[in-house]
Amino acid sequence: MNRTTAYATSSAVALPKQSAAPAREACAGRAPVVRDLRDRSGRSPHALLFGPRDLVVITGLPGSGKSTLMSRTVRGVRIDSQDTRDRWAARMPRSLPYALYRPLVRLAHYAGLRRTLRAGEGAVVHDCGTQAWVRGWLGREARRRGGTLHLLLLDVPPDAALAGQRERGRGVSRYAFLRHRTAAARLIRAVERGDLPEGVGSAVLLDRAAADVLRSIAFTG
Repeated sequence: MNRTTAYATSSAVALPKQSAAPAREACAGRAPVVRDLRDRSGRSPHALLFGPRDLVVITGLPGSGKSTLMSRTVRGVRIDSQDTRDRWAARMPRSLPYALYRPLVRLAHYAGLRRTLRAGEGAVVHDCGTQAWVRGWLGREARRRGGTLHLLLLDVPPDAALAGQRERGRGVSRYAFLRHRTAAARLIRAVERGDLPEGVGSAVLLDRAAADVLRSIAFTG
């Protein structure tokens, strides 16, 4: 894997700007940037810095801590599908199963994401890990605005993710979790090889310890 060193200090790590050329030319002849912050025993950077027009996708298993990480660290715009779900749940009768209004929640989430992208600011987006078309959409938008799409991957063991689901009182079906697990494992293996998804300029691999140390995800001018 072509891996760029991430210094294990309390200082911030700035992700370099990648090519903003059209898709057929993006990253041509340029090695992907992968920063592996796993297995550092808590000695990871406290901040990740991105460009003002960049987009960041946080992905990982359900229950891995994506929403918690976003709410604690993001300095700027964040789009979390869980926030949308919580807003709708507060308006719905408690007896109404989420499955019945889930399509409306997803529609509202993507409508809000579209509005945010049009504003042109840097943003952090929660990705469930199985919607590859969302990453394609974000990659095209990042190039259009002259920024870069970055991936933050939470590499958390399945049993820890299931425990996280139990702690928050929400879970996914066994079938859905298996789909997430398969997609997440495939993506992590690809990133470890330096094979980033199309349109992605860089990736950061985090385990739970590295995520706990992280204090800020910010966009700088």
